[in-house]
Amino acid sequence: MRVHFIAIGGSAMHNLAIALHQKGDIITGSDDTIHNPSKARLEKHGLLPNEFGWFPEKISTDLEAIILGMHAKKDNPELLKAQELGIKIYSYPEFLYEQSKDKTRVVIGGSHGKTTITSMILHVMNYHEKEVDYMVGAQLDGFETMVHLTKENEFIVLEGDEYLSSPIDMRPKFHLYKPNIALLSGIAWDHINVFPTIENYNEQFKIFTDSLINGGIMVYNEEDAVLKDIVENSTNAIKIYPYKTPEYFIDNGVTYLDSPDGDLPLEVFGEHNLQNIAGAKWICQHMGIDEDEFYEAIASFKGASKRLEKIAENKSSVIFKDFAHSPSKVKATTTAVKNQYKERTVLACLELHTYSSLNAEFLKEYKGALEKADKAVVFYSPDAVKIKQLEEVTEQQIATAFERDDLIIYTNPADFKAFLFNQNLENTALLLMSSGNYGGLDFDAVKELI
Repeated sequence: MRVHFIAIGGSAMHNLAIALHQKGDIITGSDDTIHNPSKARLEKHGLLPNEFGWFPEKISTDLEAIILGMHAKKDNPELLKAQELGIKIYSYPEFLYEQSKDKTRVVIGGSHGKTTITSMILHVMNYHEKEVDYMVGAQLDGFETMVHLTKENEFIVLEGDEYLSSPIDMRPKFHLYKPNIALLSGIAWDHINVFPTIENYNEQFKIFTDSLINGGIMVYNEEDAVLKDIVENSTNAIKIYPYKTPEYFIDNGVTYLDSPDGDLPLEVFGEHNLQNIAGAKWICQHMGIDEDEFYEAIASFKGASKRLEKIAENKSSVIFKDFAHSPSKVKATTTAVKNQYKERTVLACLELHTYSSLNAEFLKEYKGALEKADKAVVFYSPDAVKIKQLEEVTEQQIATAFERDDLIIYTNPADFKAFLFNQNLENTALLLMSSGNYGGLDFDAVKELI
């Protein structure tokens, strides 16, 4: 196929471009700017555009498909030309569905944990040398790309994001996959710019549940009351498999899972990750992996990139970087680190960076999110608020929302960096949570703090 990508530099988009290139398709693309690692990876495969910008002359009738990224606008010159010529335009999830119509589609959804659960499943499959197609939202050890497509593999494992599909398709991505097998990890209101009420957000998971094929399999976290209600009251003809937090204990900084073969030491920790393991086990069993094989493989799972990632450690200190930004993720991550390092001071630093987290109305959702931290810091950039054209957020609003009298708040990157680099991290677990970089923080320098 001849395929052109509009906004090829995105994290998901460039991975799909590389996957199709490796499959033998002829790939071109455009973008107004591309940053590393996307830039270097596209260049390595000969797919980096010669110059940045939008060029309608790249769009011609010999193209069999256009894949449109969320970064593009509705009035993008290349998109307008493709529409004028009547070329088939796909969103990212639409195209993945087209590529997997004849496969068993396994879709992992939920407000939190979906990247980690997808990664766990792929780790287990890779460990047992079982070939599957996939799309996951993080770079994994042992996998060159985040997308892999073949003609022959029976299964495709897809991370099911509830965010919008494209600038001209406002449906959530995971509504388009029509799963044979699905998992939902939990529901916690997010993406307030798209789903203005919690009821509207919850409805998307009901639609997803009803989108499973007739006789499909739904694995779900029964400890989430809202999710349990949605799945168990669905009128869709599906088979349902609940899961919950398995039995475990922590000894000397290591989490042990109760398995049929005894206590199993894990590389990951936190109740949310134990729930993720329980869900991943059900999915793997439905994909032909037996229980013993699953436990053997999961013991060596070290986590998905940017998800509670240990970036430095010595005998008395440890530093984690985590993608957490929504209230539920922040609370789960902070609690997990405190439970794992009960004898240490937990210094939790959170950057409010996303549209939802910088919304004055949404801020109250963060109540108690940092309560397990011994010292809690919130950083946000007033410039980011302006760029997102949001109402100004004050330090007092943040302090009130988190309900911590001792909350430390920074709005200047230099001040936050000075605070961080002046901390004595002896007997401390430092947790840096953000989907951004604290206004340009050098994480390599942070590693040298211990």
